[in-house]
Amino acid sequence: MDKVVWITGANSGIGKSITLKFLRNGHKVVASARREEEIKNILNEEGVDESDLIIVPLDVTDPEKIANTYELLKEKHLFVGLINNAGATSFQNALENSISEIKNIIETNLLGSIYMIKTLLPEMVEAEGGRIINILSVVTNKIFTSSSAYSASKAGLEAYSKVLREEVRENNIRIINIYPGATITPIWPDKALEKFSSRMMNPDRIADIVYDAYSIQENIVPEEIVLRPVKGDL
Repeated sequence: MDKVVWITGANSGIGKSITLKFLRNGHKVVASARREEEIKNILNEEGVDESDLIIVPLDVTDPEKIANTYELLKEKHLFVGLINNAGATSFQNALENSISEIKNIIETNLLGSIYMIKTLLPEMVEAEGGRIINILSVVTNKIFTSSSAYSASKAGLEAYSKVLREEVRENNIRIINIYPGATITPIWPDKALEKFSSRMMNPDRIADIVYDAYSIQENIVPEEIVLRPVKGDL
């Protein structure tokens, strides 16, 4: 069976860049996102072999759909890697955040990632190996206003994955947390991109570092990687 890496939020931003990086380096990728048509656009990118890309429309907040999708895929594929990148935010202060916004952010960023981990982890434990990379954020160690729900979701996933790391060390499973600062992605409002894009990081460069961390074969693992623009946070 083919070895594959499952990447969530693969349709845009950092997730798309990571997906392209893995595909261009000969990996087979299960690319998932809510918007299937946007994932299909990856097929138009240079250096992508259509046979290496498995497109999966998926909402990570739906654990039953994740489980059902996995059951279908595992018949032909071995899951050796998971990259949790699907994310949501609102750029609202705590007073203005609606309950529905908070629910979507927590369910996508925190619970969605946990659902993905819970689905693939048993296979990795049985195989005595695997790689799980969580795309977190510098909000876990620095206060940014208008980001309370987003910060809570990322800090929650950080705590979960740090405990998980200790529990699965004996199974040769690597848990890598990536903490990007401001990066040029569609998650930012247009006004912020217009004003700050010259200072922001390129998602392709983030993908380069994620891929390098994933690819290490020796008895070493970069567990926590913080990435910031040279001129600092916005």
